[in-house]
Amino acid sequence: MAVRAIRGAIQLDRDDREHLLRSTAELVTKVLHENNLSTAELISIWFTATPDVTSEFPALAARELGLGDVPLMCSVEMDVQGAMPRVIRLMMHVDTKLSRSEIKHIYLRGAANLRTDLAQ
Repeated sequence: MAVRAIRGAIQLDRDDREHLLRSTAELVTKVLHENNLSTAELISIWFTATPDVTSEFPALAARELGLGDVPLMCSVEMDVQGAMPRVIRLMMHVDTKLSRSEIKHIYLRGAANLRTDLAQ
């Protein structure tokens, strides 16, 4: 087993609490599913949001998925001129047998344009 980091992002249509929670839950669920991970393999998840996202903490969506025993952290992305708006990003640390090359990083909706080399 090795500790691996998995990246992901999703662009919100709007900064609305329920939309943020649903979208973040979609991202977390998709990362777990695409990498065939169980919640027992999670070490931690670090969420970031662009400065224009203020309706809720993305970590709440993970807690609502039952990940309350997983260390979760939220922070604000750098406010870079011209950056894509309304983006939630995550870095999920996992204990897995997957090699780095087998990891599937997940970029959903408009966020797929952030890393076209990694987006599915």
